[in-house]
Amino acid sequence: MVILPTLHLLLLKHTHSSLRSCRELWTILLGRSALREPAQIEAELDRHWDRLHQGLGYYKPPSSSSAGKVKENKDVAQPLKDFGLRISKLLGLDEQQSVQLLQCYLQEDYRGTRDSLKVVLKDERQSQALLLKIADYYYEERMCLLRCVLLLLTYFQDERHPYRTEYCNCVNKLEKDLVSSYQSQFESLFKAEAPTWETHGNLMTERQVSRWFLQCLREQSLLLEIIFLYYAYFEMSPSDLLSFTKIFKEQGFGLRQTNRHLVDKSMDALVDRIGYLSSLILVEGMDIDFLHKCALEDCTEQHQFSNAPDVIKEMDQLLLTFGDIPHHGPVLLAWVLLRHTLRPDESNPVIRRIGNTALQLGVFKYLSTMLKGLGVSGNNCTASTAKMCIYGLLSFVITSFEEESLQCSHLIDAACEVLSAPSLAEVFWEMKPNMGLGMILDSAVGMFPHKIGPLLQLLTALLSNKSTVKKVYNFLDKMSFYTQVYKHKPNDIISKDDETLWRRQTPKLLYPLGTGQTNLWMPQGVLGQVMIGGDQGYVVRWDYSYSSWTLFTCEVEMLLHVVSTADVIAHCARVKPILDLVHKIISTDWTVSDCLLPLTSRIYMLLQRLTSVINPPVDVIASCVNCLSVLAARMPGKVWSSLHHTGFLPFASNPLTSMAQCISAEGMKAGNYGNLLVQIEQPRGEYAVTIAFLRLITTLVKGQLGSTQNKGLIPCVLLVLKEMLPTYHKWRYNTYGVRERIGCLILELIHAILNLSPEGEDQGSMPTLQSLCIYSLANTEAGQAVVNIMGVGVDTIDVVLAAQPSSCGSEGPGQILIQTVKLAFSVTNNVIRLKPPSDVVSPLEQALTQHSGHGNNLIVVLAKYIYHKHDPALPRLAIQLLKRLATVAPMSVYACLGSDAAAIRDAFLTRLQSKTEDMRIKVMILEFLTVAVETQPGLIELFLNLEVKDGNEGSKEFLLGEWSCLHVVLDLIDSKQQGKYWCPPLLHRAALAFLLALWQDRRDSAISVLRTKERFWENLTTPLFGTLTPPSDTTEPCVLETCAFVMKIIGLEIYYVVSGSLEQSLKDGLQKFANARRYEYWSQYVKSLVCHVAEMEEEGICYFPETQMLISAWRMLLILSTSHSDVMQLTDDSTKLKLFMDVLDGAKATLTTPMSVPCLRLGSMMATLLLILLKQWRGSPDILSPLSLILESVLQADQQMMERTKAKIFSALISVLQIQGLNGGDISQLPQLLLSVCETVKDEALALIDNTRHMSQVGDTTEDEDSMETDSPRGPQKDQRDGVCVLALHLAKELCRTDEDGEHWVSVMRKVPVLPSVLSAVELSLRSKHNLYFTEAALHLLLTLARSPQGAAAVAGAGVIQTICLPLLSVYEVSSNGASQQSFSRKSQDSACWPGVYRLCMSLMESLLKTLRYNFINEALDFVGVHQERILQCLNAVRTVQSLACLDEADHTVGFLLQLSSFCKEWQFHLPKLLRDVQVNLCYLCQTCTYLLHSKKMLHHYLQAKNGEALPPAPLPRTQRPPQTPSKEAAGGGEREEVEQKALLAVQCSLLKILSKTLATLQHFTPDCCQILLDQCMDLAEYRTLFVLSFTTPAFDPDVPPSFGTLLATINVALSMLSEMEKKKEPVSLSIVSSLLMFTMENCFYVLISQAVRCLKDPSILPRDKQRLKQELSSELLHCCPNTIKNTSVSHTVALADMFLHYI
Repeated sequence: MVILPTLHLLLLKHTHSSLRSCRELWTILLGRSALREPAQIEAELDRHWDRLHQGLGYYKPPSSSSAGKVKENKDVAQPLKDFGLRISKLLGLDEQQSVQLLQCYLQEDYRGTRDSLKVVLKDERQSQALLLKIADYYYEERMCLLRCVLLLLTYFQDERHPYRTEYCNCVNKLEKDLVSSYQSQFESLFKAEAPTWETHGNLMTERQVSRWFLQCLREQSLLLEIIFLYYAYFEMSPSDLLSFTKIFKEQGFGLRQTNRHLVDKSMDALVDRIGYLSSLILVEGMDIDFLHKCALEDCTEQHQFSNAPDVIKEMDQLLLTFGDIPHHGPVLLAWVLLRHTLRPDESNPVIRRIGNTALQLGVFKYLSTMLKGLGVSGNNCTASTAKMCIYGLLSFVITSFEEESLQCSHLIDAACEVLSAPSLAEVFWEMKPNMGLGMILDSAVGMFPHKIGPLLQLLTALLSNKSTVKKVYNFLDKMSFYTQVYKHKPNDIISKDDETLWRRQTPKLLYPLGTGQTNLWMPQGVLGQVMIGGDQGYVVRWDYSYSSWTLFTCEVEMLLHVVSTADVIAHCARVKPILDLVHKIISTDWTVSDCLLPLTSRIYMLLQRLTSVINPPVDVIASCVNCLSVLAARMPGKVWSSLHHTGFLPFASNPLTSMAQCISAEGMKAGNYGNLLVQIEQPRGEYAVTIAFLRLITTLVKGQLGSTQNKGLIPCVLLVLKEMLPTYHKWRYNTYGVRERIGCLILELIHAILNLSPEGEDQGSMPTLQSLCIYSLANTEAGQAVVNIMGVGVDTIDVVLAAQPSSCGSEGPGQILIQTVKLAFSVTNNVIRLKPPSDVVSPLEQALTQHSGHGNNLIVVLAKYIYHKHDPALPRLAIQLLKRLATVAPMSVYACLGSDAAAIRDAFLTRLQSKTEDMRIKVMILEFLTVAVETQPGLIELFLNLEVKDGNEGSKEFLLGEWSCLHVVLDLIDSKQQGKYWCPPLLHRAALAFLLALWQDRRDSAISVLRTKERFWENLTTPLFGTLTPPSDTTEPCVLETCAFVMKIIGLEIYYVVSGSLEQSLKDGLQKFANARRYEYWSQYVKSLVCHVAEMEEEGICYFPETQMLISAWRMLLILSTSHSDVMQLTDDSTKLKLFMDVLDGAKATLTTPMSVPCLRLGSMMATLLLILLKQWRGSPDILSPLSLILESVLQADQQMMERTKAKIFSALISVLQIQGLNGGDISQLPQLLLSVCETVKDEALALIDNTRHMSQVGDTTEDEDSMETDSPRGPQKDQRDGVCVLALHLAKELCRTDEDGEHWVSVMRKVPVLPSVLSAVELSLRSKHNLYFTEAALHLLLTLARSPQGAAAVAGAGVIQTICLPLLSVYEVSSNGASQQSFSRKSQDSACWPGVYRLCMSLMESLLKTLRYNFINEALDFVGVHQERILQCLNAVRTVQSLACLDEADHTVGFLLQLSSFCKEWQFHLPKLLRDVQVNLCYLCQTCTYLLHSKKMLHHYLQAKNGEALPPAPLPRTQRPPQTPSKEAAGGGEREEVEQKALLAVQCSLLKILSKTLATLQHFTPDCCQILLDQCMDLAEYRTLFVLSFTTPAFDPDVPPSFGTLLATINVALSMLSEMEKKKEPVSLSIVSSLLMFTMENCFYVLISQAVRCLKDPSILPRDKQRLKQELSSELLHCCPNTIKNTSVSHTVALADMFLHYI
């Protein structure tokens, strides 16, 4: 394991002793560390048992022998020894232990760097400050040691505690002489002389002495607490009781400390606590519970004191001297019981005297004060054990003595405190009513309802769980006595002579309420016993049965009646206990609330009346609001609607419409509560109503009321945000801790609002609770208040925690402060997360990120919370907020940390590398660093701590610095560490996430170090070789993420690094991966995971994000393997087939089930992968069947959600059809597929029509750029290259091509009106010049159909000419002078463009005419007539634009004209002028092509000059786009030449095609050779002369007309090109060019001979010219024929030439 260099190693040659610090041990025992297993806890206890046994005796005083050992120790550096000796002097601590203490402090609490430590140790002033900090650390260590023992005693018999067995074993080992040891430590503490500067050095100032004494008192308190808990479980011998009594008497129960002159006011609570615990130890030692049991069973001799007369005697003498301090009271009372029970006949005067002293000391009042004191600031176990102890005492006292002789009111208070312990309430109800505390209850019932308070106080205390609620409710529901007090005897009473019994003569209403209201009716004849009678008045107990709940309702009604009179105070005193009881009942058991409806429904009116009076009774109002808080938890809507009308809550007098109105608080009223806060609570400094109000509003918010009610809460929340949060810390407070509690409650409210789910918040334009909170915190003083809370800092929290008198309480001011700060972190984090994006930086963000002059900015404060050790959640939440700020705030965290950066880095890494540290903090630190990789370059460099290795100049090699976080990360991914407690799966996952961030952000320096580390790739890939549990909800989600991260890192490494440069260890790992058949394993696992999601979609899946991440990573690896198969060792076809089929099965599972969002996401991912694998691996099994099934399911699903997936399935089907190239009969799914696709095409086309019309109306002409695979939803029917509509058309085209004979598509198209809808959409698209991709795809489909007679007939019959002919004019714009403005695009011919659409239309016309012939001639002539200008322009353009796109259009145009030329007569009849123009232009085109083919240099130069850029490469397959700038890619001139040569060949090939078709067309415009040669009567007027009688070579000048020389040149060019090809022995691929050349020559010969004979027969041509023609042609033909004869394929041409020569 690579151990991080810890800071104290600076001055040590070896690490310090392996013993843990006491604080670390305490953290472990609390279960807050990484050691959570019982066996680990037991090992720690065994290891440190001796220390726990010794207690404070573990710390030894200085000795010369210890000092000598320190000096002799060679492993400790000298500066450390010297400083250890100074610590020893200051603390009076053993020298060796002092050095150990220093080492622990440097490891755990030192807040500097190693460099700063060197300076500190040399500088006197700084070293003194360090000494004092170590003193504080030492005091904390001593406390933690005692806390460990206290923790063991607290839980060693608690069956619910997870470590009970381990604690119990340890306590049994400690039991032997624990108390005697701790007792002697206690004695030495209270007898210890205060240190002075003479004995402990000049640092022992008055302040340090006071600090020492405070520590002394704390330790005494803790020691007594341990002793008390010990004796709660183990018996105390009489002699021990005597010895403790003497000790406590000597110490005055804490009041007579040796150093009592040092006690100040702040220590009073501790001194009182020592007194309480001393008193409790003595009472517990007398074992009153057992004494009571012995007394009841009449076996008192079994009690340990029955056999110790000497001790009793001595105790008598001792206790007779007690009585001067209140702490003596319980001891005296307990002793009276003991003496009275064991020896009732002896020493009656002594017992009486001691008993009277106890009563004079106000023992019962003292008991209630003591229990309150222990309960508030102590360990709950100590408080509840104390209550058990006092319960036994009180039970026995009440049983043994007359109640009248005791102080009854204080007795009830004490009983209520005792009974508040949960277990005692149940014990009480199981006892007989005439025993123990039951007698107090009887007494209270006896005075009810005259004295309503005592009974309700007791019953409230007796409510602990649902069973006790039922008992209390029934108890009050069936009362049999009604006690009343009379000043005078009433008239309607008759009584006995002795006035002991009264009888009521008339019935009476007991409450003066109106008729119809709830009341109690005492009937005639009821008997009443007079308890007290005389001149002072009468107390009468009537024998009358009634329900107290009715009585309580009457009491509330009475208060409502007298609310404005002087009686209100007396009535409030009666109603408050009722409200408190109701609150406790409904809090404990909600089911009783219906029975209490008469009471709870009146609370609203009570609240309204009481808050309106001049001097409102605050305590009663608080009780009302507390009750409503409990009700609101169950029925928030009901509470809100009733409360809304009381005027208690703040409200808005005007409707709320805008955020500005809300923030300004315009028209908002504070309500009765707001007035009460300002007028009553703030001046008094008591805030019961405010605390209740905040709880109520928080409960209402959490109740998810709904938007309307939440709007009503806005004024309440605004009052909190504007008037309370910014100022609450300035208010007056009478009680310590209330301010912190109010701050905590305010933040709890805001936290609840920020965590409201969207359903609870209306997303309209009006402000919501959440948006109000976010805006207020971001932009007003409220946000600054939260920042101030976060800025409290770790030091202040430590001071508050240290000042707490408790042992380890959970409700102290320190804990509340920590909770408040944690809430502030969470609130700020949520505000930043939820705040709408804005260009303006909000005041909150400024406050969070601003740099202050003294380096005291908030970022530093947040980072320093890493030093906090008490509550692991505090530093964790601070780091979480830092992570959020590092992500969103435009600032450098490193710069904010300033000079503290290195020290904070060290603290982060120390906690990260600690094996016992809480795992969640480690995870959060790694997550913070993961974010910092991308957003905080400075900070991450600090943590990476890379050092440049000394080497050759220019080459940078890096090494890991000692303080690099990569040491820990490498340790965490080490395969040997996996499964150990310090490396749980979550931490492993976080480490890999950090590494992935390095790879994703291309941190090359760090990556270069990592990839060369020994076993790095082996450790990294280990998770991929594990076997995961089958997919189910028991799968650990983080394991899936772990594997995903590993796959991504490997993928990125392979992608970015050239395969030859990959580390050998990674190559070996990939080889091992393939050999171990892990590709098959992961493929199968991913498939099962996908299928599991599909099966679980009804219930949902709890770890879907992790599942999606793993599938995405696996997908990335597979995609990568298609291009890097050799590196990834994925070359085996059977493996590929298995992987492919698993992907197909996964896609099928997710896309053929009822659709849920998770299923669709995974289905879309699998469909993408399927498509890529299909295209890359090509060879695939017959998968049309499953794809067809998937398509069926997808087409039936929700269209909006399935848009992208549908497109992918269509694309996959297209690929399959292209790969298979099957005949129609081989596809059984063809009919169904055709039907589905045609339905889709029809629907999509109709939707496109609507969409296009809408877009035309709104003028939205923007087109979305096509993108790579994304699953983001797009617009409903936008035109895209990979859109559903376009792909469906392409798929339809492929299916129609497969179904060559039209067996299926004809019937489908009869059922589904595909063609009409497609043609309508095409027409609209052409007119509006929208939907380019759709139009192109539709034309491809029509073109495919037009190639078969049936298809051509269908297309023509559907009105294709009406669709295309005129609308096509919109595609190109023709200016007034006839020149096309958007003439001929230089775009690649493969990219979609409107000229491409025009070319497709031309091809479609050509195909239809070719297939339908005479049936389509009229439409063809219409088309050529409409587009004649463009046609002529295109034929001319070849001379000026030699781009492939332009040549392609010319090719298509000449192809169409070739077909049309077969119908010369019809053309001549309909469009004679156009025919002549076309003939002329074709001749010129022939001349241009020949010239350009003849002059390669000219063509080459011309192309460069025209294009002004590098030439496009040779024609590529349609799926690839030519690179735009190949010249940049060409390394040298040779490559450039090659590229240009290819481009030239491409243009030559196009020119040759155009030339051959042009000549073929001209052949139709010239007389038939055989006919004109043989038929003397032929009408020559039918045919025009196309070429002039000249034999010059073709020119590039448009003024030079085409001549016979042009045709001869064409033949010569073709011959020369043929001979060149033969010489070079070009490959077969150019055989197409060869056949083209032959075709060109053949047609050229034909036209030449035909035109020549036409001229020779033409009488208008002069004989001289005819003679010249004969001479030129005969010589040329004689020259050409021998060359031509070499190729037998042109024998027909040779025969023609022979005939011609013979003719002339």
